[in-house]
Amino acid sequence: MADRTPPLTVEELRALVASGEIDTVVLAFPDMQGRLAGKRFAAPFFLDEVLEHGAEGCAYLLAVDVELNTVDGYAMSSWDSGYGDFAMRPDLATLRRVPWNAGTALLTADLVWQDGSPVTAAPRQILRRQLDRLAELGYTAHAGTELEFIVFKDSYEQAWDAGYRGLTPVNQYNVDYSVLGTGRVEPLLRRIRNEMAAAGLTVESAKGECNPGQHEIAFRYDEALTTCDQHAVYKTGAKEIAAQEGLSLTFMAKYDQREGNSCHIHLSLQDADGRNAMAAGDGDPDDPYGMSPLMRHFLAGQLAALRDFTLLYAPNINSYKRFQPGSFAPTAVAWGPDNRTCSLRVVGHGRSLRFENRLPGGDVNPYLAVAGLVAAGLYGVENKLELPDACEGNAYTAGLPTVPSTLREAAELWESSPIAKAAFGDEVVAHYLNMARVELAAYDAAVTDWELRRCFERL
Repeated sequence: MADRTPPLTVEELRALVASGEIDTVVLAFPDMQGRLAGKRFAAPFFLDEVLEHGAEGCAYLLAVDVELNTVDGYAMSSWDSGYGDFAMRPDLATLRRVPWNAGTALLTADLVWQDGSPVTAAPRQILRRQLDRLAELGYTAHAGTELEFIVFKDSYEQAWDAGYRGLTPVNQYNVDYSVLGTGRVEPLLRRIRNEMAAAGLTVESAKGECNPGQHEIAFRYDEALTTCDQHAVYKTGAKEIAAQEGLSLTFMAKYDQREGNSCHIHLSLQDADGRNAMAAGDGDPDDPYGMSPLMRHFLAGQLAALRDFTLLYAPNINSYKRFQPGSFAPTAVAWGPDNRTCSLRVVGHGRSLRFENRLPGGDVNPYLAVAGLVAAGLYGVENKLELPDACEGNAYTAGLPTVPSTLREAAELWESSPIAKAAFGDEVVAHYLNMARVELAAYDAAVTDWELRRCFERL
């Protein structure tokens, strides 16, 4: 992968620490859910010790459930193995200021074992491996993620105390593309936009969405690893900024029975000369959509692996509540040019030609999802898969195969997938299969509000 210019250099950090402007450095890594986990260091200690040698963290952080409870079934960390440490190695290309936290800088870390070998099941390492495979063919992946969220007037503490019921959204009606609707919450949106820009992200726009209180802030695409790092910073920062404003926001895939929070992922490939390898060149055969043969194979791979890899795009119980006909969340294994009813949508032309995977929700781990897109595309390229005809009508009613409708079905497909095992290896497949099984077991044991309402008196 190409060298990246960090938003903040080490020399600049040293000067800011010396002047007293920076006093805290956060070293963090993405966990299985894509959340940032790590430590806050006194800035002088970080520069003297951690910058060169890294830091340690308990390996159970990649072997727990969403609530950080220790669970069985993970090979990398358990009571039997003593819950040892892995090391966090700072990636200097990710050094940035954190404007919403005074005097703070942030670095994203790669995880390695004490002998220096990479932690294979770490999300950032999983993505790196797929990007390295792509680089062997002479290509780099560029990606953009489009995260939606719902904002409430309640603080996170108030939402907790209310059991997350009866919350007041910042908009009471559909504000999709409404300038008036976004104006209602512009102080928050403006803070997020400006402070993300100051952290090194390139902001494009903000817009309202369909669900009351739902909004989206879009950022410029970048190299795939950079985009995923920025995604994690943005998601954490947006929550922190909302909390500072006495508000709360959620990225959960399906908060209520209205429109869910999506995270459409756009992806394209560049060749060694910086050209869009997905766009047809002068010597390519005619394609009605302007796609190169490489893109056709790459897109065919997406279709071939879509069901097997759905666990990477929809990793939680709640993720599957989005997949409803006519909801703008796709259900059909289909592609189409600028067709929002398909799981895979081809958009742009020439230099901007790319495809969009519309399956992921706001709860997705971007590292795993983009790794899945790259691995699926490589499967199509390596096997020279032929792309079927585009779906030009309503994919919901076209009688096409559908993506899994539950986490249980997605886990079974992932477990038995030869494509997944060949691309990611047995260790990664087993690790994330166990993650799904842990969530299923917890859900199966839970008694829901829905059951209480239907059963308490009437049954």
